[in-house]
This record gives sequence, structure tokens and C-alpha cells, in this order.
Amino acid sequence: MAETQAAKRLREYETIFLVKPDLTDDAVDKLKERVRGIVDREQGKVLRFTVWGKKKTLFPVAKQPRAIYVHTSFLGSGKLVAEIERNLRNLDEVTRYISVKIADEVDPETRPVLEDLKLAGDVEETRPGAPAEREGGGFRSVEAPDFVSPDAEEDAPEEA
Repeated sequence: MAETQAAKRLREYETIFLVKPDLTDDAVDKLKERVRGIVDREQGKVLRFTVWGKKKTLFPVAKQPRAIYVHTSFLGSGKLVAEIERNLRNLDEVTRYISVKIADEVDPETRPVLEDLKLAGDVEETRPGAPAEREGGGFRSVEAPDFVSPDAEEDAPEEA
């Protein structure tokens, strides 16, 4: 009986993968369904998919300055994570991925399946107020007041 209770306990993982920025919403949905099918086949449980949208990457990934970020949270075993990563590695649309273990010994009955989310992502770089357009490169301007030492107050002439 202890073995059946231990088998019900799963680990919680999250996987974030980057998709080529020129993919349509339908193609991203097909990727999500493929990952969902792998999780179901390996007796896991998908908690939520969140598409963060198209965002600028820190450095070009697959010669692209932007990517579509997809986050998934699921319950399963280490074998499930290996299978998801194997499938993501073989897809041309996926440029990067990373999986992280969040928790051990999670009871699947206590974790509800949440509705999938789709966020807007970043708007194009031509938006007003973008950091690249600000003067001074996004840092304080050079016209900031100079540092005044506490001793300078004693030396300053008093105003009447």
C-alpha cells in the first residue's frame, strides 16, 4: 500500500523554451499540444502553459534578436523531463529550452490545472520611451547635482 501512495507523488517542474519569432500562433499552439501529449503519455499532469509573447533576447539566438517565450508548468518524473527535452531538441522551431525542478513529493490531487495564458510580450523597439531612445542611455543625466560633503555646510556663508 505504501508503494501506491509513493507512486501518486510526483515532482513539479517548469520548462521554458524559446521559439523562432516568425512562427504563427497556430504553430505555437501545435508545439504546446505536442508537449501536452508527451506529458499525458508519460502519466504526468500539465498545470499551465503561458505564452509570454515575443521578447527581445539578451543576445541573438539562432541569429535572431527576438524569440517567442513559452513557459509550461507540469508534474511528472525525471524520465518525463528527459522525453520533453529530447522532443524539443529535435524540433527546428525551438531554439533554446531549460527545465527546472520546483518541488519534490507533490500530490497531483492538490494541484489544480489552470487555464492557459497568452501575454502580449514586448512591443516593437520603435515605441516611445524605449530605453534605447532615452538620452543618456537610460541612466541619470550628467546634470545631476554634485556630491556635497557634510563639512561644506559649515564653511558656507550664512544668508541673512
